Amino acid sequence: MSISFKPLGNRVVVEPLEQEDVTAGGIVLPETAKEKPQKGQVLAIGPGDRNEKGERIPMDVAVGDTVLFAKYAGTEIKVDTKKLLILRETDLLAIVVK
Repeated sequence: MSISFKPLGNRVVVEPLEQEDVTAGGIVLPETAKEKPQKGQVLAIGPGDRNEKGERIPMDVAVGDTVLFAKYAGTEIKVDTKKLLILRETDLLAIVVK
């Protein structure tokens, strides 16, 4: 999937990673019992915010990073039947280091 838009300022586009359909004990979870994802992959980043002098502040995340975010953070959009989130960089909680 190719993204045809670029986020502005300090915003990032994240594709949420869905959780498993089966628990560790083998119980199959229906769609209604699943929690909202809190982990995702960064697909696009904006140029960063500006400081008082008007200079760009570089972003801490990069395209391809796996990040953790708050459960109800951001704005959900649909692109080519995929659910994506547009979040501010400050809504991101951590970068997952493998």
